[in-house]
Amino acid sequence: MRRSYENALRLLETRRRKARPKTPAASATPQDFATPSGNPTVKGVPSLVGMKEWLQALGHSENDVDNLNIIHVTGTKGKGSTCAFTRSFLRTHSLKTGFPKRIGLYTSPDLQCIRERIQIDDQPITENLFTRYFFEVWETLASPDLGNAAETSRQPRYLQLLALLAFHTFIKENVDAAIFETHHGGEYDATNVIRRPVVTGITSLGMDHVAQLGPTVEDIAWHKAGIFKPGAPAFSVIQDAGPGEVLRKRATERNTDLTFVSSSSTLPVNRRVLSAPVQRLNCSLALQLVGRFLQLKNSDYVLNAGDISRGVDSFSWIGRFEVIDNGSSQWFLDGAHNTLSLEQAAEWFSKNTNATDEPK
Repeated sequence: MRRSYENALRLLETRRRKARPKTPAASATPQDFATPSGNPTVKGVPSLVGMKEWLQALGHSENDVDNLNIIHVTGTKGKGSTCAFTRSFLRTHSLKTGFPKRIGLYTSPDLQCIRERIQIDDQPITENLFTRYFFEVWETLASPDLGNAAETSRQPRYLQLLALLAFHTFIKENVDAAIFETHHGGEYDATNVIRRPVVTGITSLGMDHVAQLGPTVEDIAWHKAGIFKPGAPAFSVIQDAGPGEVLRKRATERNTDLTFVSSSSTLPVNRRVLSAPVQRLNCSLALQLVGRFLQLKNSDYVLNAGDISRGVDSFSWIGRFEVIDNGSSQWFLDGAHNTLSLEQAAEWFSKNTNATDEPK
């Protein structure tokens, strides 16, 4: 097959599952049922299974992944916005100090094109880059030379393949820092092949993906906290009492410090991108993640008030509390898809259209 962008997209589409599995994994262990409700939540083959082996087949060691200097983010709502704020603060620091020189960002889903999911330095990777690295991954993992080992004989599914492509791209392109958003969950998510993130973050938790993560918000918290790693500082926005306690317990089990974050008073007061309270909270979480990340990389690295202001000014995330001015028209765009998000979007829209003084 010719190595073209169009053919890469066609091949990628062949890896979509027709339906999610509904029965518990045949290889489930007691740990798989350790969620607070005790309900089996692992169905089919967990997305994490095979990721380490596939990365090794691509020539990438665990150290190669560690050296990406990863910030790992999960949660129910606000993951994309938090990752985008994180990138914006890192870029502001980069322009001032030169570190990190190149920043990778992996998120999902995409709104306009698949390449939005894999970005370097604020831009989706080009079609040529996507095509080159996609076929390197595709052809390597399809090679008969991999043998018949249980994990490498299977082929990665759609999201696993995209995550592998992101790791491969960031390693090949020598990024100095990478921000990874989970697909959903955490413990068994494909992105949880990350062994040593620098810091981890959890956004607001709520009821979503219950068929895979369990029937209670405490079950969901258990899965999300699966990204906690020993020695990697963890941060979470303030949660309700039940899920908050689950996060604390899992942080202790994973031998890491967990800090709960509220809206920061250091953020600009009158900014359009922070006019939604939940965005102020997501921005505050990102600020904590970046602050600790920089401190761990170099004790002299700090974000001052000017850096924070410039980071907020340069923030951009399409389709989430987005305002577009088009001549005399003003468009308010938000991709809310559940009750909680719809309520937040409605409140934000009302505030921006009824306010006497328009937020800037």
